[in-house]
Amino acid sequence: MKNKFNYPPVERMTRRKFLQTTGLASLSLSCLPVQSAWAESPATQRAGEFSELNATNPGGIDLYLEYKDLLIGGKPGRAIAINGSIPGPVIRMQEGKEALIRVHNRLPESTSIHWHGILLPFDMDGVPGISFPGIAAGETFTYRYPVRQNGTYWYHSHTGLQEQLGHYGQLILEPADPDPVEYDVEHSIVLSDWTFEDPHHVLWKLKTIEGYYNFQRPTLANISDQMKATDLSALEVINKRLAWDRMRMDPTDIADITGATYTYLMNGKAAHENPTLIAKPGQRVRLRIVNASSQTYYDFRIPGLSMTVVNTDGQNIKPVETDELRIAVAETYDVIVTLPQNKAYTLFAETMDRSGFARGTLAPRQGMSAEVPARRRRPMLTMADMGMIMHGDMEGMSGEKDDAMHHDMSHHDSGNGDGKELPTTNLIERIKHGPDEHGPASITMAQTAYRRLDYPGAGLGEDGWRVLTYSQLHILKTPENRRPPTREFDLHLTGNMHKFIWGFDGKKFSQSDMVRFQYGERLRINMINDTMMSHPIHLHGMWMDLYNGSDDYGDSPRKHTVNVQPAELLTVDITADAPGQWAFHCHLLYHMEAGMFRTAAVVRSLEGDPIDATL
Repeated sequence: MKNKFNYPPVERMTRRKFLQTTGLASLSLSCLPVQSAWAESPATQRAGEFSELNATNPGGIDLYLEYKDLLIGGKPGRAIAINGSIPGPVIRMQEGKEALIRVHNRLPESTSIHWHGILLPFDMDGVPGISFPGIAAGETFTYRYPVRQNGTYWYHSHTGLQEQLGHYGQLILEPADPDPVEYDVEHSIVLSDWTFEDPHHVLWKLKTIEGYYNFQRPTLANISDQMKATDLSALEVINKRLAWDRMRMDPTDIADITGATYTYLMNGKAAHENPTLIAKPGQRVRLRIVNASSQTYYDFRIPGLSMTVVNTDGQNIKPVETDELRIAVAETYDVIVTLPQNKAYTLFAETMDRSGFARGTLAPRQGMSAEVPARRRRPMLTMADMGMIMHGDMEGMSGEKDDAMHHDMSHHDSGNGDGKELPTTNLIERIKHGPDEHGPASITMAQTAYRRLDYPGAGLGEDGWRVLTYSQLHILKTPENRRPPTREFDLHLTGNMHKFIWGFDGKKFSQSDMVRFQYGERLRINMINDTMMSHPIHLHGMWMDLYNGSDDYGDSPRKHTVNVQPAELLTVDITADAPGQWAFHCHLLYHMEAGMFRTAAVVRSLEGDPIDATL
C-alpha cells in the first residue's frame, strides 16, 4: 500500500526535536473540530456484523473488498471491509471438495488474500511477488483449489499493512470423515487489534522513536511500585535498572504496539460492546479461536470454567485440560467447554503486556454478563530471557553444540546433509552463542539459547491455575509421511529494536537470498531467538512438525505457526512436498514489513530454481 502520509525519511530524533514535534502536534490537535455527528448515527454500521459463506457449495462464493466507514468500539474508523464488515465472513469449506472464491477488488490499490495454513498450489497462496502479482484495483481474481484438510484456520491480506485495517476472517474446514471432537454447538472467536492511526504512521513512529508506545517503563516516579512488585529495596531496584541500561535493553519490552493506540477486538467488537455467544447449561461448546492480530499476543481464559484444548492450527491433538492459554499472533486453538450453571461466563483475552483486553460473554441468552477480571500487573523480562542461565556448568555439557557453529540460511549445510537420519528424541537442550556474525541488524544476542517448551511465557504460571505449554501438545494421529530428517540448519531470529530492523541471520528480506528446500526431503530447522521478543514464525504451504520433548517422534504436534520465545531454541521438521516458492516469515505484521521475511523455494536440487507446480 502506498504511504498516504508521505512521511520524510526516517532519522534519529533528538529530545529537542521530539518535544518540538509533539508540541506542534498537540497544538494542531487542539484546533481540530469535534467528532462528526455521523459517528454515532444509527445509519453507520458497526464492525463485527459479519456473515457466513460456504466456498465449496456449487457456484462458489464472492468476496467484495472496499474501504468503508465503520463504528469500531463506537468510534468512526476507515476500514478495509470484506462483504461489508470486519472481520470478513466466516468461510466454510468441505474436505474433499473444491473451493471456488471470486475476490472483487473495489479498493483504489492492489490487494490479496492468503489462506493461512491451507495446503494448496503455490499460485493460489495469495502472496504478491512470491506466488502471484496481486489483485489490481478494480479487478477480480478467482481462487480455486482442492480442500485437502480440515480444522480451524483463517485468511488475511498479504499486501503491505492492509491486515491492520481489518482485512481478515476465519476459515472452518469441515472433515470428510466423522469428527473425533464431539460437541453440541460451536462459536467463532476472532481476536484482533485495531488502531485509528494510519498503519504507515505507526511504523514510522516505531522506526523514529524506540519504544514509542511503551508507557509502562520503570522510572524514578514509580520506584515505590517497583519495590512492592519485586520485593526489592530502592537501591536494588535502581541497580537492576542500571544493569539493563548497560545492556541497552528494556525489561518491559513485551510488545512494540500497546493499548496506547490499540483497541482490542473480539469478533470486531470492543470490550464494552460485550459480544455474546449462546450456549445452554450441559452443552459441549466448541470455541474456534483465531488470533488475527497484527501485533498482539493474547492470554485467553474463561474465569470459572476449565477448557479442554482439542485442536491447534487446524490439527487435532490429544485433549489437554487447562485454565489459560497464550495465543501467539496467527495461531488457532479449538477448546471445548461446558456451562455447569444457568449463568454467564466472561471470555477474557488479556494482552501479553497487560495494556488492554478483549472481552465477550458465553451465556444461555443475550443480555447477560459476568464480572470482568482485573488486569494483572505488566510482566517484566528476566535474565533468562537474555539467555543468561545462572545454574549449571555450561562449558562441560555433553551434547552441546560447538560455540562457533553458525549457518547462514543461504548455505544450507550444517554438516548433516549426507543422507543419514538425524536423531528425533533427546535433542540438545541449549546452545551457546558464538562470535557475532550478524552485523548491525542484530544488537541483541542471547548468551545461551535453550528449550523453553515447558515455559508458559512472561507473566504466566504464577496465578495458581494451569497454563498450556507446547510440551503438552501431542498430535491425535501420526501423519503417514512422518520420518526422521536427513538435513538441518540453524536459523537465527535477529533484530535491532533501536532502529526497528528485523530479520533472519542478521539480514533483512532485501539483503537475503532465497531459502532452498529439496523436493521430497525431510528437513530440520533449529530456530534460535537472539532477541528479547517472542516471534510467531509461519511457513506457507508445508507443515512444521514441532519437537516437543516427547520420547515418541510420532507424537509431535503439527503446526503452521510456531511461537519462538526470547532466548529459545526451538526445532521443527518439515517435509518439502509442495512444489513452488513460499513465504517464510515472522507473523508480527510490522516485523515482517521491517524485514523478517524470506522466500522458501522447493527445488529439484539445492542449487536449482523453484519447481513450477503448473507443469
